[in-house]
Amino acid sequence: MPRKQSTYLADLLNDDEGQETDRPAAERGRSSTLLQRESALARVQSGEVRQVTQFLLDPARVRIWPGNARRYQQLTEANCRDLIDSFLAEGGQKVPAIVRRVTDDDDHDYEVIAGTRRHWAISWLRAHSYPDMQFVAQVATLDNEAAFRLADIENRARRDISDIERARNYASALEQYYGGKQRRMAERLHVSESWLSKMLQVARIPDDFLDAFGSWDEIPLKPAYALVRALDDPSAASRMAEEAQRLSTLQAEARAQGTPTLPAAEVLRRLMAAAHPRKDRDGQASDALIFASRSGRPALTVQSVGRQGATIRLHAGSGAGHEELVSAFRDILAALDAAGHALT
Repeated sequence: MPRKQSTYLADLLNDDEGQETDRPAAERGRSSTLLQRESALARVQSGEVRQVTQFLLDPARVRIWPGNARRYQQLTEANCRDLIDSFLAEGGQKVPAIVRRVTDDDDHDYEVIAGTRRHWAISWLRAHSYPDMQFVAQVATLDNEAAFRLADIENRARRDISDIERARNYASALEQYYGGKQRRMAERLHVSESWLSKMLQVARIPDDFLDAFGSWDEIPLKPAYALVRALDDPSAASRMAEEAQRLSTLQAEARAQGTPTLPAAEVLRRLMAAAHPRKDRDGQASDALIFASRSGRPALTVQSVGRQGATIRLHAGSGAGHEELVSAFRDILAALDAAGHALT
């Protein structure tokens, strides 16, 4: 039986501390303190959580809620080493996870909503000479949508959850909890609708393309968005698929040989190069990156890139509207970032 440790009511605060911005992930991580995360977890439960109780649990009786963005199967001793060392130094887990009771599973009594790495680390310690380690958790009553928001706030402070994982988690949640309404979802998560739209677009990148990267963790949102936009062109998508297959083979060979895989910037450069054939007026190979309009005519061309900046040509008669040109320019900046030529 789980041992009850303490009982208290959840805070009923509500503000916009969970607001997502377009700041770099590293900067967001630096500004997220443990106190902010804990208070955010309490706030998101407002209205759905009636009571929160803290227990000491056997992790074997606790399953992982599938609505969380983190891939439990990808956790290892290496990427959980910080938690393992912390638990050993402090004599156990000090920051509780958030779980809820389940009644549809004879093998489990609870499921983890927030605290997947803590669950893995405690399970690992129990299997490696520390059988008395207990999984500390707050037992909450909340529905699936509230559970998703709670897990999302927890995950925003974590650097080890990739943008791809979060994007796919958002795409699934959009249909399950928000009826496909992006504005409603953005309001509930306290994020901008434009940022959420980019995340949902990134979720469309097929696994075949993601396999071209050494790890999903290496793929940032901005270049990934440029990649998915390029896939909207069927001819570009076909060329990119062929390049992605070649890159996947190279990455698999590198892993098998124990050698470093190609970095994400190089993979993105090759995929974007395949999307936008580099040809001059005579049809010969060129160093220019060409971004075509929806009609297929050249709209913007990156003619040169150097230490002083980039030369970008705006083509007349491309048929592209202002919004399409602005979008193409953003794609150019993302492509240059991916190729290691950041201008910002």
